[in-house]
Amino acid sequence: MTAIHELSVVDLIDELASGALTPPEVVTHYLERIDQFNGEVGAFVEVTADAALRRASGDLPQGRLRGIPFGDKDLVARAGVPTRYGSVAFADNVPVLSDPLADALDATGAISLGKTSTPEFGLTGFTEPQVGPAARSPWDTATGAGGSSGGAAAAVAAGLLPWAPASDGGGSIRIPSATCAVVGLKPSRGRLPIGAGLDSYDGLAVNGPITRTVADAALLLDVMTAMAPSHRSVTAPDSGPFSDAPWADVAGTRIGMTLITPWDEAMDLTLDPHARAAYDHAARVLGSAGARVESADWRPTGYPELFGTLWRASAATLPLDDAALDQVEPITAWLARQGRALDAQRLVSAYAAARLFERRTIEAFADYDAILTPALALSPRPLGWYDTADAERTFDQQVEYAPHTSWVNVSGLPAITVPVLAAPSGRPWSVQLVGRPGGERAILALAARLEAERGPLPRPPGFA
Repeated sequence: MTAIHELSVVDLIDELASGALTPPEVVTHYLERIDQFNGEVGAFVEVTADAALRRASGDLPQGRLRGIPFGDKDLVARAGVPTRYGSVAFADNVPVLSDPLADALDATGAISLGKTSTPEFGLTGFTEPQVGPAARSPWDTATGAGGSSGGAAAAVAAGLLPWAPASDGGGSIRIPSATCAVVGLKPSRGRLPIGAGLDSYDGLAVNGPITRTVADAALLLDVMTAMAPSHRSVTAPDSGPFSDAPWADVAGTRIGMTLITPWDEAMDLTLDPHARAAYDHAARVLGSAGARVESADWRPTGYPELFGTLWRASAATLPLDDAALDQVEPITAWLARQGRALDAQRLVSAYAAARLFERRTIEAFADYDAILTPALALSPRPLGWYDTADAERTFDQQVEYAPHTSWVNVSGLPAITVPVLAAPSGRPWSVQLVGRPGGERAILALAARLEAERGPLPRPPGFA
């Protein structure tokens, strides 16, 4: 008999609809998994077991995710539940009101089991907050889970959740998903009614799902696009539904391959041989499936300066006064002070440069349905590898680890990371597929083809 945590979201929905499983059974099973394994991976910073069981036993909304567990990223406020934003400055914060995403997920009938770990204010691509335990990769708990949705990815990979909502402002869905060998989907800017990237000054951060399968990611994209809007959303070229996309034929799809990153002009980057092997393997698999795979010519310029400015500016409006800045982590304090010192001319110039970069990138890839890149450049980093006392060095280290992700946010494009090939250690390596504006269907189909070639992934050793 298949254990509950081995069922996909698609299968769980069917089992719950048929009555073969009940919401209390599913929630109890996952709470037991959290109790057993969370100490090893640091995925949850707050577990709301009593509230989850009460909700599971009550009159749930008849939404598409009725009875399906999830975890709120600790950047999402939920009324009555500690919401720390990964920060000691908010260690005692218990909000009175929930954020729109929490309310919208509740309306689908889904059940929150608690809060998943994030770095302080989601500012970094690794999850080692001072306010709680580090999120670890279940494939090797001596290494971090990535960030900023590190707790979410670790929970899904370890079987503590069937899926997790997450957010991505520079790779925060895709970096931890690739680190933990699960599927991470970043939608197009403007795709979702909640967390579309349109409600932030730089347009970078969007919401999206972390799952174990591409079919689950497609289903969750349908669910998230149907949520009650909190603001006007841009209509993307393909409006869905997306749940059938994983079964689409990829023959004739045109794919551009590139190892070029927009950081190359400023940094000497290294690509791990296993990352290169996964990238080459993905190209062969997709070519054998009938896709047209070729090298994509791309010469981005001016990116390091513009993104560095946007990263600093992102911390300028954090709700931290001078006294609070003395409490937070060094990188947070440095970023906030640097961001607040930026003058208007530099900010406006960075925003203009970002829009120019977006236009030129879309034009450079206009002939392709998807772009194939490595997901990560290096293997998962040991805990403590990042030099958190030196903010500028930390920035460089994050680029060294994941140089292929942030430009996708600046360009507003959809992207998905999917594990494709296992190294001798057994940990799978992932690739990234980037789509046209509004091109989620194409990348879901291509990712599903890679997934089918790979076959089912085992659970990380020790997390069966």
